[in-house]
Amino acid sequence: MLAPFPETPAAAAALATATRFCPPALLNHSIRSYLWGAGYARAHGIGFDDELYYVSSLLHDAGLTETFDSHRVPFEEAGGRLAWVFGLAAGWSAERAARAEEIIVLHMRDDVSASEDPESHLLQVATSWDVSGRRPGEFPGDARAAVLSRYPRLGFGAEFLAAFEEQARRKPGCAAARSVDGGVGDRIAANPLDA
Repeated sequence: MLAPFPETPAAAAALATATRFCPPALLNHSIRSYLWGAGYARAHGIGFDDELYYVSSLLHDAGLTETFDSHRVPFEEAGGRLAWVFGLAAGWSAERAARAEEIIVLHMRDDVSASEDPESHLLQVATSWDVSGRRPGEFPGDARAAVLSRYPRLGFGAEFLAAFEEQARRKPGCAAARSVDGGVGDRIAANPLDA
């Protein structure tokens, strides 16, 4: 069974925003990222702020979209800043909006432990699984089938790699460039979710 989405005005607005600005493959990736992370949290007894994690999941790759891409700022920082603005517009405190920004930025940094920052940890685990197939043993076949049936990949791997390569070309030294240099293309090609 898929995790239910939070039912708050901010959650609904985040879904509307992601639906409007993300291409379908990226939108589905963002939703899958929430679902993978929420399922992983349940399996490991990790408590987390559901609304905050959902909004961060849906907006985490907004900096890769044509509308919100920055030619100077790494995509995760551009997406984080959008999340901060979004959070304030949704009526969140500046501190809560800053947490969404932090979660999005940290998802492209060194691993964060669940005890230190559960939402960032979940986004790191979920996105690395969805993008490159990291930690396949954490995601049982029935969960995979249910998520992919509802939110198919739609050529996500190739689309995402192209976006990362474009980021790397324009912003050498950014996290996307390090990923490209580190062989993310091979890991995307070998992702069991595309088998």
